[in-house]
Amino acid sequence: MPGERSPKDTFITVYGRKPVLEALDDIDLTVDKVILAEGLRGEPVRAILAAARDRGVPVQRASAHRVKVLAGNGRHDQGVLADVVAPRMAPVRDFIDDLVGPASVLVLDRVTNPANVGMILRSATAAGLDGVLLPRRGVPSIDPLVVKASAGVAFKAPVLRASTAEEGCAELRDAGFGVYGLAAGGDSLLDADLPDRVALVLGNETDGLSPAVRDELDGTLAIPMLGGVESLNVASAAAVAAFELYRRR
Repeated sequence: MPGERSPKDTFITVYGRKPVLEALDDIDLTVDKVILAEGLRGEPVRAILAAARDRGVPVQRASAHRVKVLAGNGRHDQGVLADVVAPRMAPVRDFIDDLVGPASVLVLDRVTNPANVGMILRSATAAGLDGVLLPRRGVPSIDPLVVKASAGVAFKAPVLRASTAEEGCAELRDAGFGVYGLAAGGDSLLDADLPDRVALVLGNETDGLSPAVRDELDGTLAIPMLGGVESLNVASAAAVAAFELYRRR
């Protein structure tokens, strides 16, 4: 049975007055709690308190420094944050323990642009993939920038967590996944004979796949390029890969 989850594998922490109020106003989201900096006042704060009261969401007060630490952002938290339940977020080990049958997963290997992360979550969710592995190290946390780029889908996306991309890949391989990196020079993704359980790894926007992750791969695959185009933006490549996996299912 899956073990007890860390809060970081259960909640998406939203910071900033407008994002927190939007989360509270969205009845499809479950907000676990709101934390406000001590002494914070003003109309936006009154609106947050009223919205939290209407939904029965507990509000806690903490020092401004503590709020910054919890938000993980020193400039844009505006003294307020909220923990929003992400119902499809899970440690990769829990995902594997619950898994029955075929599955398709994307893995982000040091993808650093929050906009790319958000767009990848949106594409993968739209394509019905079973998971997107976002390591806790090397990839941006799911913050308001990621949520905005995903058009809000990030809250409901099938996010898998592991310490690093290479550790997540190793766990997936142990569970019978074929793990393939997307990289120029690989075999054609469109023609490849893929196993029922497959994970496709997307590398850093500039440097591609990291050496540590390459050690965990069963091979590399490439999206065929015509017209003299050398490569796609990582979010575009992820969309192509996600819907190719959808097509195969």
